[in-house]
Amino acid sequence: MPQEVLKKPQIMIAARERGPGPGRYRLPSTVGCEAHDCTRQVQPAYSFGRLEGRVHFKDWSPGPAYYIDPRITRTGMDGTPEYSLLARQKDLNTFKVPSPGLYSPEKVHPQGERHAPQYSISARTKMRRIDPNPAPNQYTLPPIIGSKQPNKPAAPAYVMTNRTEIGSYLEDLCKTPGPGKYNATHPNVNKNMAPLYSIRSRSYAPGDTTKKPGPGAHSPEKVVISRVQPPKYSLGIRHSEFTCPLIAEG
Repeated sequence: MPQEVLKKPQIMIAARERGPGPGRYRLPSTVGCEAHDCTRQVQPAYSFGRLEGRVHFKDWSPGPAYYIDPRITRTGMDGTPEYSLLARQKDLNTFKVPSPGLYSPEKVHPQGERHAPQYSISARTKMRRIDPNPAPNQYTLPPIIGSKQPNKPAAPAYVMTNRTEIGSYLEDLCKTPGPGKYNATHPNVNKNMAPLYSIRSRSYAPGDTTKKPGPGAHSPEKVVISRVQPPKYSLGIRHSEFTCPLIAEG
């Protein structure tokens, strides 16, 4: 029997293969609702309605580009006052209005507040020369100070008269007593006696007269008898081994 020839397996090379491209496969679409892939979930789809037949309207509504005046509200036109500046007049004497500096708003009384009474003096009348009324300085009114008020109660008034010279010491100045002639009673006799104080000389308590140190002469921080002392260390003197000892003759 003829021996079978063993063939070596060939390696697949993608460039040698000439299969159909991706466009050759007809997979169902996943967009829309018609012929949708049955293995995928269909999302809800919305569309605009169609105009059935031909309908005629008398008034067509405007599109989105229709401009609405912002001054129009749901109750009508906006009532905010509007002002404008006129052009310069040819004749400047047409309007003769005062300037802003001629107004004095500070002299205007605030509205709603009460006004104080105001009085003014009128001009002299034509019949002034034959007016029989007296002038203000022709009236003599009673004084308002003292006890001479006929229609008001007055407080008691007192006056001081001059000193009489009859029977007084002014007739003979030699009879005038001096200050030492008066025997005035001391206030301590008929009144409570006030406390009396006096200053004595400086007194010293008996004691030792030796000199004692002051507070600054003491150093309590140097006292170590009553507390534990920490260890103390010091550095010794360095000695050389080549230095001869000092031998003093006895």
